[in-house]
Amino acid sequence: MSDEQKAQPKEGPQIQIALDEETAQGFYSNLAMVNHNQTEFTIDFIYVQPQGPKAKVRARVITSPSHFKRLIGAMNDNLAKYEAKFGIVEVAPPALNVPVH
Repeated sequence: MSDEQKAQPKEGPQIQIALDEETAQGFYSNLAMVNHNQTEFTIDFIYVQPQGPKAKVRARVITSPSHFKRLIGAMNDNLAKYEAKFGIVEVAPPALNVPVH
């Protein structure tokens, strides 16, 4: 095997991802809560209306610890690219008295 063949990473199977129209519209979330147990992480994406007494979970994602860690890595990478292009994102203090884990 030549050095050129060794240097090329192996590609996995190609996955075709379907995105239906409703999912493609997305949703707005201004709060997320993360919980976990030994085998999985649960992320709830929530929308809180200003001065509203209630909040609604818009989506819940349940995933494995290893996928959760890959997701954090991808999010950190994208945030770094965003900040390099548009500037540092300032984090405001939470406007709600909601315990965030």
